[in-house]
Amino acid sequence: MATTIESGNAGAANKKKHLGIPEAIFVEDVDAFMKQPGNDTADAVLRKLDEQYQKYKYMELNLAQKKLRLKSQIPQIKQTLEILRHMQKKKANVMLEYDIDEAQALLEKNLATASRNLDSLEEDLDFLRDQFTTTEVIFDVESCGEH
Repeated sequence: MATTIESGNAGAANKKKHLGIPEAIFVEDVDAFMKQPGNDTADAVLRKLDEQYQKYKYMELNLAQKKLRLKSQIPQIKQTLEILRHMQKKKANVMLEYDIDEAQALLEKNLATASRNLDSLEEDLDFLRDQFTTTEVIFDVESCGEH
């Protein structure tokens, strides 16, 4: 089995980077993999793989929902910023919870954060798709080995 155990820092960075999405383990040596504790039968291994696959599906659904929220939030923030800029240009004198400069700074910060979060989410979705592929390949190998 070809598993790579990363050093503590690299492993921690990887987990943090991908929102705790567990990395699928690619199995090169099926016989050695099947001899590991807990891998008593092909059915047991297939059940574990299916469970992991379902977890990935659930994670994908959650990430997709977050992505949709961010994709709708970013244009709203941009539109609000444009309104503030227009108010500044016209030297509008209106009562707001924040003065216009503070509101603009807060919105720009929120826009930058939302954009970073969207980029990170895209990376997490790509990583998750890789885990789907790896799990599907292992599932196919295990299924073939069963017959």
